[in-house]
Amino acid sequence: MKHVIAVLALACLLVGLAVSASGADQVTTVPVHFPHGASSATQKGHFTGYDSVHYTLDANAGQVMRVSVSGSNNASFNIYKPGDEPGAAEAIGSGGVGTPWEGKLPASGEYIVQVYQMRASARRGEKVDFSAQIAVR
Repeated sequence: MKHVIAVLALACLLVGLAVSASGADQVTTVPVHFPHGASSATQKGHFTGYDSVHYTLDANAGQVMRVSVSGSNNASFNIYKPGDEPGAAEAIGSGGVGTPWEGKLPASGEYIVQVYQMRASARRGEKVDFSAQIAVR
C-alpha cells in the first residue's frame, strides 16, 4: 500500500510539473518612441502572474535615464543595457512603485525596461495594472 501511495504522489508531481512547464510565461515587447521634441514617455500596461512587459528604447552612452512605475503595488522593474537580456544578465538598475531609478547609461544601443511582479504575487496569479514613466536626457 505504501508503494502505491508513493507512486501516485510521484505521478501527481510529474503531472504538475508538466502543466506548469507547458504554460510558458508571456513576454510582451513594446518599442518606446518619445513624442516629437519630448525626452520622456508614459506607457500603460498590464499583465498577470509570471508574465512581463519589455519596453525597448535606443539611448546613447552618457545620457541619463530615469524610470518610475505607478499603479499596482506589485509592479517592479529592471533595466538592461544593450546586448543584455532579462534572465541571462544582471540588471543595471531596478525599482518599483515608489522607488524610481535614475542613472548614467554605460553604452549606446537598445535598452530594455522589464516590468514584472515578484514571485510571491506572481505565484498567486495576481493582475498588475501599471504606468511606466521613462525619460532619457
